[in-house]
Amino acid sequence: MASQSTISRLENAPSKTEAARLTAALVDQAGTTVKPRQQEILDIDDTFCAAHGGQQLAFWNAHHDERGFASMHIYHVASGVPLVAILRPARTPKGTEVWTVIKHVTKRLRRHWPRTRIVWRGDSHYGRVEAMEWAENNDADCIFGLAGNAVLDAMVAETADYLRFHHAMSSKAKLRSFASFMYQAGSWKRPRKVVARLECSLQPVAGETGMRQEVDIRYVVTSLKGSAQHLYENVYCQRGQMENLIKLHKSQLASDRMSCHSATANQVRLVLHTAAFWLMHGVQAAIPKTSPFANCEFATIRERLIKIGARVIEHIARIRVQLPTSCPERALFRTVALGLMPSGP
Repeated sequence: MASQSTISRLENAPSKTEAARLTAALVDQAGTTVKPRQQEILDIDDTFCAAHGGQQLAFWNAHHDERGFASMHIYHVASGVPLVAILRPARTPKGTEVWTVIKHVTKRLRRHWPRTRIVWRGDSHYGRVEAMEWAENNDADCIFGLAGNAVLDAMVAETADYLRFHHAMSSKAKLRSFASFMYQAGSWKRPRKVVARLECSLQPVAGETGMRQEVDIRYVVTSLKGSAQHLYENVYCQRGQMENLIKLHKSQLASDRMSCHSATANQVRLVLHTAAFWLMHGVQAAIPKTSPFANCEFATIRERLIKIGARVIEHIARIRVQLPTSCPERALFRTVALGLMPSGP
């Protein structure tokens, strides 16, 4: 489904309404397939994809120094499956945009998970007041990165001084400390819990041979309960796994191949790439945990289990795949095939 020959035949067929329905169907796929727990975390982030022509929605990005898109991805953390991928310009998302996506995805998921509390997790680009307010007012939680400022730095200044002192007395290369407090920004209607992670270490001085002590501070705003260390290390920092999932989606399924002029056609491409992700994820899940390929990436699955020579024989009630005797993974292929489509009685 992610191949160029398939995409070039289908991408321009759907209308804008049909493309939106296809995108919503991805959320329904996750809602009906994943067995929810009492609380589920959803990761939201975007990735840059360069544009090579006059594509609609392409936008100049100064950081990447070229025009392109910043496709928004949402993943279910526990299973690693994608919920949706949305085409958008390569710029920082506005609060209304983040709020709109979170609202529609949450409401769609609640059709399938009525008793599950949803937690949204993202970096500071998605920690918008509109999104946080909607989550708090609609029985959802959030944990987002928060950009530092002079007010926040002043609130943890005493903790930073203690950390510098203990680091100077210690022989360890780095020391960490955590703090949590209530904070209300000027655009917020209510105070919110902020978690601060402080890390003290020696850093080289530019243009000199000596080292100096520096304290790196990161902030997180959340509606979740728990200690500062737990919320930062065990909840927020786990979002790093989403970067690996986006790499699989982008590089190994070529979802940055959006060369159509129409934004609708490029959104359909993203839908097809995401559907291909679901298929590859299903094959990956069917591999036995004891197999050397249990944790392999999509490219390895494609090369060892899919792009292999075989004879396909279609019968009325079944399809037989005859592999050559020299196929090195024929036993694994049979196991995966039976796992994906068990035999009936």
